[in-house]
Amino acid sequence: MCCLSALSEMIELVATHFAARNPACITIANRTLERGQKLAQQFSGNAITLSELPDVLPRYDVVVTSTASQLPIVGKGLVERALKARRHRPMFMLDLAVPRDIEMEVAKLDDVYLYSVDDIASIVEVGKEARQQAAEEAEAIIKARVVEFVEWLKRREAVPLIRSLRDEAERIRRNALDAAQKQLARGEAPEKVLEALSLQLTNKLMHPPTQALSQGHGPEHDALIEAVAHLYRLHPES
Repeated sequence: MCCLSALSEMIELVATHFAARNPACITIANRTLERGQKLAQQFSGNAITLSELPDVLPRYDVVVTSTASQLPIVGKGLVERALKARRHRPMFMLDLAVPRDIEMEVAKLDDVYLYSVDDIASIVEVGKEARQQAAEEAEAIIKARVVEFVEWLKRREAVPLIRSLRDEAERIRRNALDAAQKQLARGEAPEKVLEALSLQLTNKLMHPPTQALSQGHGPEHDALIEAVAHLYRLHPES
């Protein structure tokens, strides 16, 4: 990797990023050799002057530029010669300078992958749109789960009532069964006992809703009628 720099914070961040990936070497190219050496030492790299760049450029697969030059310092011809010396092995070039350090024509060369600040901005914008879409999808998922949770809480509120209802049904069943067993023990006919058992269960279970439907009036009574019809899947109109 080769970094062409004005020793800005930007190029130091880039060098730090690449150094963490253990590249074969890091070279800092700067107008002043001493200043380049200062940064290179942080990453166990080496430093050269910009005037040496034409001789060493073919050695590097990755080139990052960030200088304060007002004119491009890496031209199409320089890169063409480097590619020829590399036998057209691909080069990745990242131009972080404004104005540009690398001529735009370099991007037209085969085996060169050149990206500029504008390209990065486009990638960031696409990433922003993707993150926005992901956020919207996550929000929809969260809303759905919240609705499910609220419904679950409402069902939990009904648990004591359901338990009481089952307990009452069990009490009625046990009483009816005890009475039937006593009748059988007295020698009564099983058919008669079963008939009495079914009538007792039916009357006991139907008494509370029948009594409630027979009394009252107004909106609450109408709501009760609808609830009972729904619970027992009844269609009185038919």
